[in-house]
Amino acid sequence: MVYVIIGMSTHPTLEPTAPEGRHMSEDRTSGNPSDAKVAFITGVARGQGRSHALHFARAGVAVIGLDICGQVDSVDYPMSSELDLADTVAEVEAAGGRILARVGDVRNLDDVKSALRDGVAAFGRLDYVVANAGIMPIWGRYANTMQSWQDCLDVILTGVLNTIEASYPILVEQGAGGSIVITGSMAAVQPMMRTLDGHTLGLLGYSAAKAALVNLSENYASALAGHGIRVNIVHPTGVATPMIENDMCRSRFDNANPEDLKTIVNALPTDKVQPRDVSELVVWLCSDRSRYLTGGAIRVDAGAKLR
Repeated sequence: MVYVIIGMSTHPTLEPTAPEGRHMSEDRTSGNPSDAKVAFITGVARGQGRSHALHFARAGVAVIGLDICGQVDSVDYPMSSELDLADTVAEVEAAGGRILARVGDVRNLDDVKSALRDGVAAFGRLDYVVANAGIMPIWGRYANTMQSWQDCLDVILTGVLNTIEASYPILVEQGAGGSIVITGSMAAVQPMMRTLDGHTLGLLGYSAAKAALVNLSENYASALAGHGIRVNIVHPTGVATPMIENDMCRSRFDNANPEDLKTIVNALPTDKVQPRDVSELVVWLCSDRSRYLTGGAIRVDAGAKLR
């Protein structure tokens, strides 16, 4: 299914990262919808992905969106639906933005390439990539199955690999730089289990996949730097999205060993941050204001690392 919404934005346009001496505005013709900057966002139907799409739309950036809009068997909370995706499209349109949204699975490279191909055909270019799609089968009925481990590796790690592999050749061919932002996690940088009561194969898979993304982002940052393409990873603490605001997580928090609840404790007085707190950083990392920041791992953790 394809949703295409085209509308004009009155918000300022992000300045892209481009090779020295070249400004993207020099290559644009005012008034043509395909002339705007364009961001590709995975996991766009709800949560952080929807928030990112809205923040880009408000900055005058067109969005190519991809979301599975379906359930992964090992995940014990409701995942996104096509209705969620339609709501994202409607909210982007209401914000004055433009979006082409596709249903597809980041585990399938052809799905990713197809969404990008259609998006670039619709909007004329690609400037930013936000590899955000993920799952969290860390608790619940299937958390101690090898399938939950494998699904984490396939969606989180291979899904990001597919997203970047499909998109970076477009950025290189354009020759105008770009920015790639990966959604990491505090689980990438600190243990998530303090006792064997907290042990699950899903939690190990989630943590291992997120940790591997740090290495992946550094390798891409190094390889793409000569093309003016920056790559950074963002590590949020808990974010107020349907991924954690669900019965699976509530049951875990109500019944867990108190020692295991100490794995992520924020220093600032909040139990979780809002999606906009992450989105504002993501948009900044795609702006010229961060033009010399690459290979970075940036925490939006409310001080969790301090505890």
